[in-house]
Amino acid sequence: MASSYSTDLKLELMVTGENAGTWGDITNTNLNLLQQAIGGYQEVSIAGGAQTTTLVMSNATISNARNAVIKLIGVITGNQIVTVPDGIEKTYIVSNGTTGAFTVQFKTVSGTGITFAATDKSVKEVFADGTNIVDTGTVSETGVQTLTNKTLTAPALTNATGSLSSPTITTPVIAQINDANGNEELIFTATGSAVNELTVANAATGNNPTISATGGDTNVGITLTPKGSLGRITANGETKIFGVYEGVTISTTYVTAFTYDILTQAVYFQNVNLGSNFTVNFRGDGSNALNAAMAVGESVTAALITKQANTTFYNTSVLTVDGTSTNVTVVWQGGSAPTTGNASSNDVYTYTAIKTAASTYTILAAQTQFK
Repeated sequence: MASSYSTDLKLELMVTGENAGTWGDITNTNLNLLQQAIGGYQEVSIAGGAQTTTLVMSNATISNARNAVIKLIGVITGNQIVTVPDGIEKTYIVSNGTTGAFTVQFKTVSGTGITFAATDKSVKEVFADGTNIVDTGTVSETGVQTLTNKTLTAPALTNATGSLSSPTITTPVIAQINDANGNEELIFTATGSAVNELTVANAATGNNPTISATGGDTNVGITLTPKGSLGRITANGETKIFGVYEGVTISTTYVTAFTYDILTQAVYFQNVNLGSNFTVNFRGDGSNALNAAMAVGESVTAALITKQANTTFYNTSVLTVDGTSTNVTVVWQGGSAPTTGNASSNDVYTYTAIKTAASTYTILAAQTQFK
């Protein structure tokens, strides 16, 4: 009777009286196969576009599907499938060491398996049950980790220590406490001395969260800075404001062809007497068109203050947006554009630009004398 081979590891199973003179060589081969199954490590390249890579388990031969640890490597440019043979039972540690944001599935030829998400470059412990690849739930995470769907119990974050170079983080960095009304507060402290803190707290009634600068210092502001020149700070819902300071640009040079950068200031004050009539063009700023800075259904209001001596210069009726008057409708307060300025006064022009469609605006304009 000839030798047969084991179902799972394909070891050669010899019968009595067979393989005289070669029994030792076959035994050594079997031991090497066992060693590969128990402690074998192999890197398998699956580089390339969407494809299926087949791992093999050959009879009595060192094979990549027999390894205990398999690391999948290479730059992938499409979703990948890696298969091991049907009918074997063994454990695997599978490491997704590929580069590229695509999924990698590890499965049996005919059954199911596990899938690494496009950005999942972790190490998973799985087993083949003879039909499918089953996830044990044991994962060794790699790379930057985020708190997604994680529960932080009370106290959620407290008494953390460490260093981030500048500024240095000392105890307490973040602390959760209860205020006098039993409402939870989350306090962010710049240093252990707690000179300045940012407190996120619930109000005494209604449980409306509040954000406030606290601590031992005085006149501490809170700055919210969006990313990029077109980034925005958005307050969803009705907003209650007790006071607003607007940015003002003050210039001592009058301009005859004035370009108003909406993203730069809310008020522009030409603090010098005009020397001629002038036109106005609106844009986002030197790098951004107003069409890019505004969405359809939004409006923006700008004010331009001009000084007059005993002359009567004024803003002529032509107003442009991003350098063109096409699709720009100007509506002046009182029904007509100004034809003169006001001598020995400050003339204030206010413009409200409403974007009604792409590169299409209605501008409400007004001239007011202040003397």
